[in-house]
Amino acid sequence: MTPDAAAAFLARVHVRAAAVPRTILFPEATDPRVLEAVRQLARRGSVRPVLVGAGSIPAGPPGIPVLDVRTDPRAAQVVELLLQRRRARGLTREQAATLVGDPLVFADGLVALGEADGCVAGAVHSTAEVLRAALWTIGPAPGVQTVSSAFYLVVPAFRGDSAEVLTFTDCAVVPEPTARQLADIARAAAADRVRIVGDIPRVALLSYSSMGSADGPSVQRVREALAILRAEAPGLSVSGELQADAALLPEVAQRKVPGDASAGHANVLVFPSLDAGNIAYKLVQRLAHASAIGPILQGLARPCSDLSRGATAEEIVHVAAITALQAGEDAPAGAAGA
Repeated sequence: MTPDAAAAFLARVHVRAAAVPRTILFPEATDPRVLEAVRQLARRGSVRPVLVGAGSIPAGPPGIPVLDVRTDPRAAQVVELLLQRRRARGLTREQAATLVGDPLVFADGLVALGEADGCVAGAVHSTAEVLRAALWTIGPAPGVQTVSSAFYLVVPAFRGDSAEVLTFTDCAVVPEPTARQLADIARAAAADRVRIVGDIPRVALLSYSSMGSADGPSVQRVREALAILRAEAPGLSVSGELQADAALLPEVAQRKVPGDASAGHANVLVFPSLDAGNIAYKLVQRLAHASAIGPILQGLARPCSDLSRGATAEEIVHVAAITALQAGEDAPAGAAGA
């Protein structure tokens, strides 16, 4: 049941992405999985894929633009961008030019300049390399200080007749989030849920306590995060602190937190630590036979996605479509190879 539900969710993602095709860069142009993914994306029409490399780039699929950082005149603009963002931290022009020679940094620079809508990497690069390039060129979204991640779990029906998509965050980036970081994680996850899933986000800040049933340092952080969210995003549906059952099940919420209309209906679960989030998504994936899609980076001013280095071509295809949806209400960039 769940594989079919996951396939249906991903099919909707591609349909919605194809409605407004966006230019997505692939700076790992020599990897055969990336080449196959680009071939599939071109056939589907869900994004406009562009390969990015340096020097010996294999011929891509017919009709797919291929950018060479060594000859692309926009490399100079990316160097200037890096200097603007990193000169105060000691970056020299020579160092910036060397960095821009890396297709990953160049691709992210083009995204930052609005020459493309997003970037997908990580089949070859580590998460640290993908994050560093994105932070140095693009940086966090306005009002957000923390870049984080989310998994989208397609789970069997548990509070109705249909399978559901739940957002689990953060499961891959921030080990011990502060209250400020928890608030940023929640806001970024809610914003991306609107773009990716297309429904109304209902956020639960998770804890071992349900609204005063227990206390401790992590509970206090969650309460502070809730206060920040209610001050900065008053229109967001958010509850906390909540135990997981009170967050997800209306009948439990009525017993544990009577009077809270949002509790029991959460579709965005914000975990108090990376330990909790990572353990939880893997348990649900294995024990409930859920399909886990991600991690998807969130909180950047423009989307850049991090793949697992074990990613298949099919997984790269799906992440690219999600990355296109993360571009959200921004105007689509022109073809980066034009």
